[in-house]
Amino acid sequence: MRTLAILLFATNCVAACLPFQEAPKKLGSTVCITGQVLSVNRSPSGTAWFLNFCEDYKTCPFSAVVFARDLRDVGDVRMLEGKTIEVQGKVQLYQGVPEIIIRDARQLKGEATRLPPIPKGFDVEKKGRFSAGHAKSKSTRTTSSTDVQQR
Repeated sequence: MRTLAILLFATNCVAACLPFQEAPKKLGSTVCITGQVLSVNRSPSGTAWFLNFCEDYKTCPFSAVVFARDLRDVGDVRMLEGKTIEVQGKVQLYQGVPEIIIRDARQLKGEATRLPPIPKGFDVEKKGRFSAGHAKSKSTRTTSSTDVQQR
């Protein structure tokens, strides 16, 4: 019985999430960080999505990042805006800011546990726009054989 109590205590200690403000104290450690995602922003190059926990990301003590190549394994991170989440991972520095890289949906807990998959037509190369699949013409004009010959 005593062993079970110690095991339960140890499990609860590991599972407890720290507020995002504590992340700088945990550099190099694998921990759970929690906070409300105030905004979700795509990098200018379109290669990453940032989960921001502060109004001004430049002065925030923590950020979470999902690279475009991992979106299929994580889900539609745009849905996290305004939600309180828990992020499990290794806290590391990137350009002076502590962050956790999210590579898999299993790293997310809290309101993020039911994150929908990214839409099938989602195209990260087009910076968040959806692929059209088939183009729809705005006009009802049909191409004549004369038009085809002139091209």
